[in-house]
Parts: sequence; C-alpha cells; structure tokens
Amino acid sequence: MTNAINWFEIPVNDYERAKKFYSEVLGVEIIDHHMEDKNIKYGVFPYDMENQKVGGAIMQMEGIKPSTDGSTVYLNGGDDLKVPLDRVEAAGGKIIMPKMDIQENGFIAQFTDTEGNRVALHSMG
Repeated sequence: MTNAINWFEIPVNDYERAKKFYSEVLGVEIIDHHMEDKNIKYGVFPYDMENQKVGGAIMQMEGIKPSTDGSTVYLNGGDDLKVPLDRVEAAGGKIIMPKMDIQENGFIAQFTDTEGNRVALHSMG
C-alpha cells in the first residue's frame, strides 16, 4: 500500500453552494460527475488519475449529512497555506483552527465549510 487514503468524499447539503465554496477557497475547478439515475450530485476535485494519486469529491445524496464530528480530511493548501485560508471566510466558511506550525511537517489549519463540515488544509509553507 502506497497511501492510506486513495479517495475521499465530503458530504454536502447544497451542491452548488459547496462547489462555489471549494472552487473559491482552493482556486480550482470542481468537475461535475452527477449520477442522475441515482439522484446523486457529485463534483470531483482535480487530481492525477493517470498516476493513481489521491483524489476526492463533494457529494450530495439522500442519507448523508455534513458534520464536524468524525474523520478530518486535509486538503492540499498549496505552497502557502495562508492563501487558501485567507479565502475561507470570504467564501462563507469559518476558521476554527488558525494556521499552525507542525515543525518539519509544515502547517495545518481547520475550518467549517458552508455545509457544516469540519475540513482542514495542509501545506509546507
């Protein structure tokens, strides 16, 4: 096993609002991959599929709900964690743990998104 994680899904209540939030915070395009026959709205974050790198998505479907409890997903904060972190509140989220130095492992921060999920960012700068 190369990575402990190979895919993640962040539950959302309002797909379009969540897509806008993550696009603005991370400065990326979320690609729609809806499953109309199953009434699932699904948006994939950019990732390197050809080289089997870790990827993930936002997902709206019956039976799932956002939460601040449970596992924490750490999204790539780029070269400088300050850049996406500065966008969180402007995009409708709330910073719950500011940028923290974790020594040789870089920096982390946590926020709640527009849906009520606790999510985190990690970067080396």
